[in-house]
Amino acid sequence: MITQIEKAKEGIITAEMNIVAKNEKVDVEWLRNEIELGRIVIPKNKNHDFPVVAIGNGLRTKVNANMGTSEKHCHFEEELEKMKVAVQYGADAIMDLSTGGDLHIILQRIIKESSVMVGTVPIYGVATRLLAEGKAIKELDPEDLFREIEIQAKMGVDFMTLHCGITKVSLSFLENDKRVCGIVSRGGALLKRWMKENGKENPLYEQYDRVLDICKQYDVTISLGDGLRPGAGADATDRAQVAELLVLGELVDRARDKGVQVMVEGPGHMPLDQIEANMKLMKRLCSEAPFYVLGPLVTDSAPGYDHIVGAIGGTIAAIHGADFLCYVTPAEHLCLPDVKDVKEGVIASRIAAHAADLVNNVAGARQRDLTISKARYDLDWETMFTNSIDPELAKKRKMESESSEEDHCTMCGNLCAVKNDKSM
Repeated sequence: MITQIEKAKEGIITAEMNIVAKNEKVDVEWLRNEIELGRIVIPKNKNHDFPVVAIGNGLRTKVNANMGTSEKHCHFEEELEKMKVAVQYGADAIMDLSTGGDLHIILQRIIKESSVMVGTVPIYGVATRLLAEGKAIKELDPEDLFREIEIQAKMGVDFMTLHCGITKVSLSFLENDKRVCGIVSRGGALLKRWMKENGKENPLYEQYDRVLDICKQYDVTISLGDGLRPGAGADATDRAQVAELLVLGELVDRARDKGVQVMVEGPGHMPLDQIEANMKLMKRLCSEAPFYVLGPLVTDSAPGYDHIVGAIGGTIAAIHGADFLCYVTPAEHLCLPDVKDVKEGVIASRIAAHAADLVNNVAGARQRDLTISKARYDLDWETMFTNSIDPELAKKRKMESESSEEDHCTMCGNLCAVKNDKSM
């Protein structure tokens, strides 16, 4: 299998590159060069057919929506509905994080029905099956983990979160610099426990070349997981987070040399004034790899509203270098999100992404705002609705108001500033 990055290095412009260049309104040769350098990735498994998008430098900020069954709430049809809603409201990717039910059947159907790229965290499946058999995490066989990575790659997964940066060395920094919230990454916590109880190195790090060989065969993009990301504002930018980031920088270079596309995941919970420095540090240490962030969440004090908290952090992060925002829903820290939560999470992250794209002047973001601004002055409601991030809601609010048939809204009525200004 010749991967996208290998083709780019050979000077070949692929069909996928042409599609991305057209949609992003960028020069295709510039795009090819950025893919060659690893600053842009096109996550697309050779076994998954869907309209491709790219992630990285100079492109529109992309949004991912997580979903999946759990041990306590396993209703697969509901998860499929969440996927459809996420895509309907603008998610560029979905991740199946299922831990309940027949995980391979669930993933197979999601890949079949998804019209956007699909990501996974393979260790979830291995650990879920292990616990279902009544076994301890200590008994996890690394061979089962590599087998799961290969199975999912063959099924058509486009990108995988792999926590390769948790090593004996990076964990030592965690032990010597106590945290408020410890490890909040499920994959990170599982690997730490396995490593400690077995006295062994992380097999994903120790056998990283094996991971690369599997991913290269199917052109799976590696999303290097941030297993030591901060889960509290007080833990942000600590030694363990930076120690893992240093390892991830090494692994980025090794992936590119092997012909495997790679991006890097980032924090996490983080005070607003630390976000810019973190984005720049990541880009520097990881050779400008595309950066995929959860939030960041800028306060720990708003459970039930963390989609807003994450959008605030996501905007700042994307302005300063983040390329891919993982949505946060109102259910974060509380429960499994429902369909309504998924919609609100996607919309909040899309607002964050668009706000950053306005600052960075990419992908026609400013033209979109200019169009809706002119429509407001013209009292052209249909154009306003069409160009809204959520046209359905915008139209619903207007049409259900007392001014549904009038050119003004109920806020100002005939005192409308625009109407009075235009009449002069």
